[in-house]
Parts: sequence; C-alpha cells; structure tokens
Amino acid sequence: MAQVTTPQDTSLAVRTTPRQRPRVVILGGGFAGISAAKQLGGQAVDVTLIDRRNHHVFQPLLYQVALAVLSPADIAQPIRGILSHFTNVEVLMDEAVGFDLDRQIVFLRSESEMEYDYLIVATGATHSYFGHDDWAHSAPGLKTLEDATEIRRRILLAYELAEREMLETGVHPELNFVVIGGGPTGVELAGALRDISTLYLRENFRHIDPGKSRVLLIEGGPAILPSYPEDLQKMAVDQLHNLGVEVLTGQQVTDIQPGYVVVGGKHVDAVVTLWGAGVAPSPLGKLLGVPVDKKGNVMVDQYLNVEGHANVFVCGDLSHVEQDGKRVPGVAQPAMQMGTHAAKLIRLDLERRPRTPFHYFDKGDMATIGRLAAVADVKWPFKAHWGGVKAWMTWLVVHLWFLVSFRNRLRVMATWGWTYLFYRSGARLITGNQNLPGWGLHSGARPLLAKPPLDYTSPQVGPDASPDEALDHGAKPDPPDHPSPQAPLLTPTEAAH
Repeated sequence: MAQVTTPQDTSLAVRTTPRQRPRVVILGGGFAGISAAKQLGGQAVDVTLIDRRNHHVFQPLLYQVALAVLSPADIAQPIRGILSHFTNVEVLMDEAVGFDLDRQIVFLRSESEMEYDYLIVATGATHSYFGHDDWAHSAPGLKTLEDATEIRRRILLAYELAEREMLETGVHPELNFVVIGGGPTGVELAGALRDISTLYLRENFRHIDPGKSRVLLIEGGPAILPSYPEDLQKMAVDQLHNLGVEVLTGQQVTDIQPGYVVVGGKHVDAVVTLWGAGVAPSPLGKLLGVPVDKKGNVMVDQYLNVEGHANVFVCGDLSHVEQDGKRVPGVAQPAMQMGTHAAKLIRLDLERRPRTPFHYFDKGDMATIGRLAAVADVKWPFKAHWGGVKAWMTWLVVHLWFLVSFRNRLRVMATWGWTYLFYRSGARLITGNQNLPGWGLHSGARPLLAKPPLDYTSPQVGPDASPDEALDHGAKPDPPDHPSPQAPLLTPTEAAH
C-alpha cells in the first residue's frame, strides 16, 4: 500500500520506510493512465493512481451526452471499478499540485506528499481560448461530463424557451446554433445538432419547428478536419451540407458574448455557442520544471521520459512526442499506446532488460458527422478512405469495442438501436438553472422570468417559494447579461459563401 503523509505527521515529511517493491504513481485516470495501470496490474510493483475525479470518461462519445443521445453513465465508469481486480493497484481521489523530481515526491492538493520510484504523468488537456478566457462562459467546450451536461442544458433550453415564446407571443428568436472549430469535435457537434433538430425533436413541439433552426460551423483555417486527407475533408463538407449545416472556413471569430458572436467583422445571433477550436495541455506539465514546447506540452525522449529523469514518464495529450518528423496527435489511440508502453518499460527495468523506444502504431482516424454519415481514414489492416454509411458503421463498431466495460457496450448498443431505428432520443433532461445566457437580448424574446432569476439558496427561502417571497427574504437576482451591440448581421446567404 502506498504511503501518504500529511502535515500532522511528526516524523519526516515523507515516510521512508523500506519497501519490498517499487512504487509507481500514476497521475490521471484518462486513457493513458488507465492503460498503464492495467498493464502494471498483477506485476511486482505497488501502483497508486491519482485523479481529481472518481471516474474515467470515454471522451470520444462525450458529444453524444451533450446532444442528449446517451446519458453520462453510458460513457463513464468509476476508476475503482475498472481496476478493482488488481490487488496491487490502489486509487486516490486527489490532485497533484507540484513535484520534487530529485527527491521523487509528488505534492497533493490535500497537503499530503506521495513518494515514488516511477512516476507516470498523464493529466491530459483542457480548453484553450487563445487568450480569451472570458469567452468560456458564453461558449463552453467539451472535455468533461460537466461540460457535456451543461451543453445539453443550453441546447434543450433554447428549444423550450422558443416554444414558450411562440405560445405566448406568436414569435420567437431565430434558433441559431454556432459551433466554433472545424476539428473532429466541432464537426461531430454540428452534425449532431442538425440530427437532433430534424429527426429526434420533430414531433416533440407543437408551436415551433426545430428543423428550421440554423447550425453554423465556423473554422478559422482553410478547411475542416485539417489533419485528414483532402478527399475526406471534401466528403465531410458534402455530408454536413446534406444535413443542413452551414460551413464557414477561413473565418476568424473576434468576439463571443452572451447571445452572439462576431465573425469576419459581422454580428451573428446565437442562442447557443459551442467551442471546439483549441485545446491546451494540463498546466501540471509546466510544474515539472522540465522543457516544454510553446503550447506547454512536455518534451519527452524516445522512451517517453523527461529530460534528466529516466523514471518519470509523460504520456497522452500532455506530452510532445515526434515520429517521422511529425508530432504524434493528442487523441485517445496514441494515449493508450503511450500508457501501455510506459508500463512495459517499467517492467523491463525490473527484469533488468534493455528498454525499447516508443513507436506509435497509427490505425487511422474517424469522425462521425451525423446519422449514417462519417469519414474514416483507415490505415490498418488495410488502407482506405471511407465516407457515408460504411464509415459510420465502422465508427460504431470501433467505439463500442473500446468502451470500458461489457455493461457499457450493451447499454450503448441498446440506446443507439432505440435512437437510430425509432428516432427517439432518451436522455433529454434539463438540469441546473433555467437561464440561457443572452436569451433576453434577442429580438422578440423576453427574459425567462418577469423578474431576474433568483438565488433560492438563502436558508429562509424554501424550494417552493415564489419569486416575490424569495426577494422578501433577501434572495439576490442574477445580474443581467450585457446588452448586444448593434453590428451588421450575417445572413444565411452570406454564411453560405
């Protein structure tokens, strides 16, 4: 069992009791961390996996939680459950906040300290707003279950508010959904937004037509899916157009505010704006005190080690690994291979055998676009470029195969069958507050309540209190969103060009 010391210890800051077996500390319960822990399970080492959350998320399907196809439990599983049958592996819910690589110590947020013989750092990546962190409130990204449920809340709430406005006033604001970033995440979100509006919600509302909503996919570069071959990029654009997504390439977003974005100098109303334009490595990489690239990814050698420390490995999105003159992409497939390889090198050290360099085996890339629409760059066991139904079926099979448990596979397969065969989406739940940023600023729209939304958390206010009763007991209304400035509007015709 790994030993953790706390500030209350009266002995040394870190216990140095002799150990019979080496201790491996793994930071991060993502693809790389879980893969490393599985490989070290049952080996002659003691493993401690540390993560600030208690669950592993199958991130390639996060967008389906965000678009109300799957529920969070379909794509996530407790880390303890995944590793429970490995008696030499323990799980600690905590967070690393610093290192002393010379003394081989990890400092934890709980003010404890963890010593190690081998350290695997695999804490992944987060959103990057390119210096505009204030955009995060208006344009959430998609990295965690919390992100997914927040996006789901905003999308479903937009339709609910439009239905209410239509019933009460006879008009409602245009339902414009803007997705920023033409990578796989942006493409998947944009296509799924059209699917939910034209297929799964078409019979659910009486006063609005969800199919008349607009979905704009904005990419600053010259093409969407820039890491894919050119023919697959064209296939993706064609499939998006067939779904009704308006694709704008070579357009820079210069401002994002509640209820609108500014792109190419023009104002675009947006009931919901989603961010998929950039990611940044975990800030933990810079705390290692070793060389990093300009984005903050940790530079590692051919053995995934940081400079000067052969017992410290950095894997997954946090690492900067080059192969054949190109950087290995920060996606699930290489992350799993890195975690597995780091564990293999530790075993080789224990067996006093020479290490082997890491080599990324690229099996290909896939991106789903919508129902029966996808693109696939197949590189193994043969080479092929697929689009449409064939690519979509391949995507389904691959993602089912890599889900973390057999139970999840069965549940997701049943949900997909229900959704795709009967046009029913089974996770359309709005949780949290009923405030949609910027809604009351659109022409013809009113705020959700006659009075600003209230904070009902005051101990004197019960859950069934009216707004007036809440105000009488000191509840504080939420501040209103900033008014939208007047700017030229981007029309559908302009968007198409």
